[in-house]
Amino acid sequence: MLLRFSVKNLFSFNDETEFNLLPGRISRLSHHKYSKAGIEFLKLSALYGANGAGKSNLIKAISLLKQLVKTGIIPSELNSQKFKLSPKKSKDYTDLEIEFIKNEKAFYYSIKLNEGIVLEEQFCISGLGKKADQILFHRTIDSNSSTQIKFFDGFEESKENVLLKTVIEKDLIKPDKPLIHLLQSLSSETFNDIKSASDWFSKNLTIIEPDFMPNGLTMKIDKLPEFKNFAIDMVKSFQTGIVDLKIETNSIEDFFGEDNQKEIDRITGKLKQNPKLVVPLRNRYSHEEVSFVNEDDKIVSKRLVLEHKGEKNEMVKFSFDEESDGTRRLIEYIPALESVINREMVIIIDEIERSIHPLIVKELISKFSLDEKTQGQLIFSTHESNLLDQEIFRQDEIWFAEKNKIGATELYPLSEFKIDGQKEHHTIDIQKGYLSGRYGAIPFSGNLTDLNWHKYHNA
Repeated sequence: MLLRFSVKNLFSFNDETEFNLLPGRISRLSHHKYSKAGIEFLKLSALYGANGAGKSNLIKAISLLKQLVKTGIIPSELNSQKFKLSPKKSKDYTDLEIEFIKNEKAFYYSIKLNEGIVLEEQFCISGLGKKADQILFHRTIDSNSSTQIKFFDGFEESKENVLLKTVIEKDLIKPDKPLIHLLQSLSSETFNDIKSASDWFSKNLTIIEPDFMPNGLTMKIDKLPEFKNFAIDMVKSFQTGIVDLKIETNSIEDFFGEDNQKEIDRITGKLKQNPKLVVPLRNRYSHEEVSFVNEDDKIVSKRLVLEHKGEKNEMVKFSFDEESDGTRRLIEYIPALESVINREMVIIIDEIERSIHPLIVKELISKFSLDEKTQGQLIFSTHESNLLDQEIFRQDEIWFAEKNKIGATELYPLSEFKIDGQKEHHTIDIQKGYLSGRYGAIPFSGNLTDLNWHKYHNA
């Protein structure tokens, strides 16, 4: 579960800027507080701000850190997208830090980068501010640009570990590669905590950006009856006219026809070599996903079809690309929603309301908010002001992004906002206050009244 994330000198972030899910002294919606490893944290968070304020940049920064840990490759954006409005930042390092809980342990990971080189990297069992952190590794570079690694206490009591450390420092670690990825790939049980914690990025953290398309939805519906029933109940609740979800199965030859033998051979070869493999294919225009599998030594295609009732109460099949953008987006959310409700997952969604009616978004968030049995965390950015409802959110779950005088993003929760030294009362209409500019983080469009756009017309 996510506790906090901070970023420095990346995109619109200048100085170190923190976002967290740590609860304040608020008694309302007490079931929004989860507890693990002796610490409480929140299950829900919404991030508001004007266009260009930095909401998406925060989510992109988290996504880049996930990519770095998962692949062991430093994403190019971490080298090329430093804060550009301060000249000195071009030579300064980029810093990413994250604190999270996995298997009842709190972990802290940080990495400092500059020009594609890892300057410092640290991984700890976090003391959560109550006691000293327990270092698992601390990587630095010396004046000769050589890598130095300090492992946890007791590590070098073993001769084998001393040798292993030397091999890592001299032969295995590269200046442009994160150590965390290397250690999780080694067979030594010495690094089990690191391996377990690293899994959190790939298995417990899902980030949904505006162009995100989920993989495996077709096969989940085909193979997992409980998931299929969940998905059907969800689409019925959206009242889009869909009454059932079916998987249409055809031979690979029938799917491609006679004019694409090269693609038939490519997919068939893969599945003959590895019968348990699933080969996905996605239409670049409709985003429809088709999966190819080996069933009883026959290569078949699996395709999601959506059934509506016709005027004579008959079932009419629709393909995914025949549904509206909003309906497709809702269907794409289903795997994430099922996960965040039933498992200890962190789901982060950028622009949650994209293509979806405001009332449906509010119903979804409200249901998640009021459900006392949820297990995951849902974090999202939005412009949808009708979600600003203190029956749905605690004040420490509402965050604002705003640019300061030099154009850098600043983040702050509503719970820290004060008027005349007083925090907002839980009965105040925060939607009205937000739209009136009470909390900042909204676009200022007053100059539009002075804009004479007709003067550019040459008729």
